[in-house]
Amino acid sequence: MTVGTDQHFNRMVKIVDDWAANHPEIEIFVQIGETDYTPKNIPFSKFLEPSEFIAKVRSASLVVGHAGMGTILTALRHQKPILVMPKLARLGEHRNEHQTATAKHLSLKKRVKVAFNEHELHSILENLDDLSTSGKIGARASESLTHYLKASIQK
Repeated sequence: MTVGTDQHFNRMVKIVDDWAANHPEIEIFVQIGETDYTPKNIPFSKFLEPSEFIAKVRSASLVVGHAGMGTILTALRHQKPILVMPKLARLGEHRNEHQTATAKHLSLKKRVKVAFNEHELHSILENLDDLSTSGKIGARASESLTHYLKASIQK
């Protein structure tokens, strides 16, 4: 699990830590960033070097994280199923609500599984076998996306 490195995400770390207490058979590692909550049931690190992060993703059977694009793209690039929960600005977890918009968009495209609140996150964690990878992505954006972006910028 990863929560990024900018703002805290105490809410998500606590949920996963509490869930892990009842699922000791599941191996979990958490990158907690600036989170104030200290996990009691799972190993963690505040930060990982980029190469360590990639190694953790490669060895994972599932990536759980905030809805940051770096996390999402890394999981997809390595064909890992990903479950995200957006950080919320109204709770002081981020500067604005862009993670919610990202999560909604990618959920509609069936690229990621999204938990929009604590209850949904717990429910999805209880049904991990239902998660699957959405296929590998390339290192570059598709031609249709770059065309769309160019057209949007020129308006």
